[in-house]
Amino acid sequence: MSSDIAASATVPNHIAIIMDGNNRWAKKRHLPKLAGHKAGLDAVRNVVETCLKHDVQYLTLFAFSSENWNRPEDEVKGLMSLFLMALKNEVRKLHRNNIRLRVMGDKTRFSETLQAHIQEAEEKTANNDAMTLVIAANYGGEWDIVNAAQRCAEDVKKGKIESHQISRDYFEQYIGLPDVPAPDLYIRTGGETRVSNFMLWQAAYSELYFSDLYWPDFQEEALLAAIADFSRRQRRYGMTSEQVESKS
Repeated sequence: MSSDIAASATVPNHIAIIMDGNNRWAKKRHLPKLAGHKAGLDAVRNVVETCLKHDVQYLTLFAFSSENWNRPEDEVKGLMSLFLMALKNEVRKLHRNNIRLRVMGDKTRFSETLQAHIQEAEEKTANNDAMTLVIAANYGGEWDIVNAAQRCAEDVKKGKIESHQISRDYFEQYIGLPDVPAPDLYIRTGGETRVSNFMLWQAAYSELYFSDLYWPDFQEEALLAAIADFSRRQRRYGMTSEQVESKS
């Protein structure tokens, strides 16, 4: 497939990706698990560059779920070291390319060193506006919704609002990064066809796309194939096809 997107194609404003298959990629090659995660970091660089080149405004990558703490201790330590290394080595490149970095999730469980580097990276890139890269780390969609519900309950307790006044929009202000628009295209690699607790609230009307490729193999052409598939879909949001067509 050509690495170009057809001129008539609709490019998603926000792409969210579950980066699945690093371990299986490594196992297939008789390599240690961490080698798969390092290869996955190369795929991240490629996908970020592709999104920037094609004017995707937001890219969210599911890097570490709240359930991933249950993985073997040595793998978790390796992932934390890789995350820290990426923050140290990649942020300057993001900044040079005018990309803003944000981290979504419960950061309190990370080491103080990792938290400090996250804060430094977010502050350094805060005014960049070519694209926003969101890394979901120690994140879970159920946690996100429960956290928002707890904050709404606190507002009711403080008398800021009556419970019956809590609307969708009011609730959504407490969802992770509420100023980031919902994903238009939601991709999962690795051949699995489930959403695995990722952006459950935000993805209510996202277009889902599943790839059999392991994440390290998901490079530019694979991403452009997903975008091309997205471009052929009609997003109806509960309306009929005729209603959508009449509005276009």
